[in-house]
Amino acid sequence: LGYVEIPDEWVKVADSLTDEERERFIIEDNINFGKWDWDVLANRFGIRPVADFETLNYQIMTNLDASTEATITDETAIGFIPCYRLPFLSLFHADCMEIMKQYPDKYFDLAIVDPPYGNNDAIGLKDNASGKKQATLRTNYRQFENNAPTEEYFSELKRVSKNQIVWGANFFGLKGGYICWNKFGTAFGQAELAYCSKINSVRVFEYVWNGMLQQDMKNKEQRIHPTQKPVQLYKWLLKEFANSGDRVLDTHLGSGSIAIACWDMGFDLTAYEIDKEYFDAACKRLENHKKQLTLW
Repeated sequence: LGYVEIPDEWVKVADSLTDEERERFIIEDNINFGKWDWDVLANRFGIRPVADFETLNYQIMTNLDASTEATITDETAIGFIPCYRLPFLSLFHADCMEIMKQYPDKYFDLAIVDPPYGNNDAIGLKDNASGKKQATLRTNYRQFENNAPTEEYFSELKRVSKNQIVWGANFFGLKGGYICWNKFGTAFGQAELAYCSKINSVRVFEYVWNGMLQQDMKNKEQRIHPTQKPVQLYKWLLKEFANSGDRVLDTHLGSGSIAIACWDMGFDLTAYEIDKEYFDAACKRLENHKKQLTLW
């Protein structure tokens, strides 16, 4: 069951287990003994490594209710990662740099990421999380640390994913194929540019996203994050560049638009958000979206 030496009684027990029971047994056994077998847990079963289960270093919370927080007996545990789990979706409040280090090479099929562009970007927005003005009711967000990712980030991103779509390509100097999202904007730019490793040309997606104006005004999205992108943009990206069964990674969850798109389209998503308030807001947004779907 993943160890060099396997007691005979374990083999007898394993022979009587279903595939699902066998998988759970191996996971729990690794948890209890503080060991981690990459071959069995990651490759053989195709499940997510370290970040999804209680291990020597982490304790996982399975939903947003702190009262259901999982327990871990190992004295070396250093805390927990709040995690919002749904079938095919795992959203973590965590630093992506710390977690990516724990994944094997090329674990994810496609990374779709929107990291901060840095202080030289065109955002320049102010907090808009309080007040009673109509604009505030449409947009409820606050500023965040706008620090551009380091070379180490891009190196790790390429290591853990087979292909990448990275928004802000013009700020990071990324060269290759590009995706141009024409949002018909004004003050903050007419369009946004993403690097795409899967193409050598330029693809264009047009979708109005300009202040209070949105392409689909009947199903208008409330803005909860200053760099929020529309769900339809992510659905288009998944349709055009992802394949059925792909594991998708997002290192900067932000508003959670990609989570809604993956949920609706059935894609396996692992996503991280370092800001606790935005993480909670994104999870709440996804939960509200699910509730809306059940009404139809």
